[in-house]
Amino acid sequence: MTAKTTVMFADLTGSTSVFEALGNEAATQAITGLTQWIAQVVTDHDGRVIKMLGDGVLGLFPDPASAVLAVVEMQREHARRVSDGGAAGRMQLQVGLDCGDIVEVDGDCYGDAVNVAARLSDLSGARQIWATEEVVRQAGTPPPGARFHALGPVAIRGKAQVRNLFRIEWQEDTSTDMMTLPAFDPRSGMMARPAPAGRIELRYLDQAQGFSTADLPIHIGRSREAEFIVMDPRVSRLHVRIEWRNNSFVAVDLSSYGSCVQFQGADAVVRLRRDECVLHGAGEIALGPELGDFTLPAVQFELVLGSR
Repeated sequence: MTAKTTVMFADLTGSTSVFEALGNEAATQAITGLTQWIAQVVTDHDGRVIKMLGDGVLGLFPDPASAVLAVVEMQREHARRVSDGGAAGRMQLQVGLDCGDIVEVDGDCYGDAVNVAARLSDLSGARQIWATEEVVRQAGTPPPGARFHALGPVAIRGKAQVRNLFRIEWQEDTSTDMMTLPAFDPRSGMMARPAPAGRIELRYLDQAQGFSTADLPIHIGRSREAEFIVMDPRVSRLHVRIEWRNNSFVAVDLSSYGSCVQFQGADAVVRLRRDECVLHGAGEIALGPELGDFTLPAVQFELVLGSR
């Protein structure tokens, strides 16, 4: 059967560390409990669960508005659970939404919207919801306290054309959860101004890659989905996202444990945990909570200005 519907893919991050910390039996119970709760939220909002995928859930909704409301309430409730501690506090949710024609066969579903929703879940990072423009446009007004934040055109691996994407800000007080930290230029003693369009050069060990503003956003992480791969078990699958926003290069921490940014010539360290930082000049991004830990992988960056 072919039908136009809204597809949700919700995935748990940090499940590997839960197995390491709790052991197989307790970790399995914790993850199963969370995925069953996610499934219940889906059905409570007129959705259907198609399948459970280990630490992920694939669900369908009759319309985008129902899907958006479900995932916003899902993130809010999980944030409350995390604050209460326990095994749930070790895992975060990342969610992708798309809508379109799908085909259901023998209890499974197929279609471009299914693939895109799964890809957006991977790209979004912990505590985030990414949706296509089609979902946001058809959903209309966001749920109370939420808002739609445009990410602009984003290249999705495996897709020939870029898609206009949105991040759904679900926090009722976003100023205390996700903030953009302005960069301080130690040479002038002033806040750094946005950079002209150009490139960002990344280096780690013998690896070096450059990305133009047209290539962004890109991800640093250990997953093959990352455009700049750092193979270290302490690095998250998608640890940091580099965006071009408002004429600035912005580093967004997506990890469970955080990142640190230090600018060339500066003693101060900008610590990020689900925060953002405007980049300028050159420096390094340590993929972990403490820059002083010299065993942590650190990616050097340099902004090359004036050319796309």
